[in-house]
Amino acid sequence: MNESPVIIALDVESTEEARALVRALGPEAGFYKVGMELYASAGMEFVRELIGEGKRVFLDMKYYDIGETVRRAVAQVARVGVDLLTVHAVGQVMRAAVDGRGDSKLRLLAVTVLTSFDQDDLHEMGYTCTVPELVGMRVRTAVEAKVDGLVSSPLEVRTVRKLAGSAMTLVTPGVRSAGASKGDQKRVATPAEALASGANYLVIGRQVTRASDPAAALAAIHREIEVAAPSTGN
Repeated sequence: MNESPVIIALDVESTEEARALVRALGPEAGFYKVGMELYASAGMEFVRELIGEGKRVFLDMKYYDIGETVRRAVAQVARVGVDLLTVHAVGQVMRAAVDGRGDSKLRLLAVTVLTSFDQDDLHEMGYTCTVPELVGMRVRTAVEAKVDGLVSSPLEVRTVRKLAGSAMTLVTPGVRSAGASKGDQKRVATPAEALASGANYLVIGRQVTRASDPAAALAAIHREIEVAAPSTGN
């Protein structure tokens, strides 16, 4: 298989746990997501450590603040060598992030609608539109803001790809092999389904990180993707 489309979510409490997972996965994994929980524990120091070991990093911070704060924070991240960074798909936030990124290689991903949200959640937040309608609005705003890619549920990724075009990098959480537990995700698909719909990268956590043999679990996902490749076009 060519470069793996799988990004492993290091959703753990401590640097020690994260290091143990990276060691256990070895060469089977080369791309890791560092989210808010691990960042709160390990900070940018651990991000630098991963990059120093030749790993790629998706920093999933979902920045959402006033423009100047976002611009300055993104500029700091861009200096470190992070590959992907998330911001919320709000015009002012995205434009500030693009400005802060400058001419670095950092790619900015706009978050459309969190995969743990369903229609009831949107109603609770005061939205009268459907989940797909809100995703569509945010995709169009992201394209106008000139970010590099988007994060969306695999169930919306086909529509997102049509709206965003072929150049956008699409990252999909909420990906589980058939039979794997969905956890707290509500809008999920299998790795093959997500790739066939137009995703570039798949964020996978518990199916691998909580397995008794993480490397074997990830290898099984890679085989699943390879078997489906003729039908998915990847």
